[in-house]
Amino acid sequence: MAKAAFVFPGQGAQYVGMAKGLCASLPAAKSLFDQAREILGYDLLDVCVNGPAEKLNSTVISQPAIYVASMAALEQLRTQEPDAEKDVVAAAGLSLGEYTALAFAGAFSFAEGLRLVQKRGEAMQAAADATPSGMVAVLGLDKEKVEELCKQARVAGTVEIANMLCPGNIVVSGDKAGCAKVEELAPSLGAMKTIALSVAGAFHTDIMKPADQKLADALAKVDLRPARLPVWSNVDAKPHTEPSEVRDLLVRQVLTPVRWEETMRNLLAEGVNRFYEIGPGRVLAGLLKRVDRKMECRNIQA
Repeated sequence: MAKAAFVFPGQGAQYVGMAKGLCASLPAAKSLFDQAREILGYDLLDVCVNGPAEKLNSTVISQPAIYVASMAALEQLRTQEPDAEKDVVAAAGLSLGEYTALAFAGAFSFAEGLRLVQKRGEAMQAAADATPSGMVAVLGLDKEKVEELCKQARVAGTVEIANMLCPGNIVVSGDKAGCAKVEELAPSLGAMKTIALSVAGAFHTDIMKPADQKLADALAKVDLRPARLPVWSNVDAKPHTEPSEVRDLLVRQVLTPVRWEETMRNLLAEGVNRFYEIGPGRVLAGLLKRVDRKMECRNIQA
């Protein structure tokens, strides 16, 4: 029996030029960007298509951009494969992508989701501006070794595990001094390499306070509806449909590690045998291959 899951990318998947061809060829995709212009008050499609990269990569713009581009890619899938959704038993999204997954599942409308993502981006940017910080991918170490790395690096500053993406790919977040110490110490613990990520701040740690409270205030004004299919949370790697649970988890997600590898393993254990990565980039397909190299993942590009 076919069991499919739709997965949606997070911040970092954006690139200048995304959605250009999609909006030129698919009116439903262009309509979403037209709605976004009215909601956001600026031409998001123009930034996606023409950049500059520095503007598109800013947290306040990249989060709405990925959300809208992913929803536009979903419209493309619906046009190309009208039956693709009939086998879908679950949805998930990496960090920001969880909002796209919830919009797909009907927990809120496209417009409601975009307003939430806009508030989330603004709140996280403000928190990042208040504390110069960043994120570093550590490749080639297991979780226990990365925890030890963080422990040693805390002599210089704050640093915590932020994303558990796949075997051998764990991202840490911290202040600038903590991140620099991680990069310095990682080789001595056996890391293959470290990569400083192009993000505004230490996402998924307490450095993001008070972004969580600002997001809680925004969520309190949205009438969340029961999701029509389970959406797997980054916080606990479990499926949820109830509005009260979803609201709480979205607030907690800002400060807690993303458990993506565990989410993928749990979906596989539930019998999911086909994945669709819907939105810009191919990051999620690559992560899935590190969990199960034989698993099919169809990319629907923005």
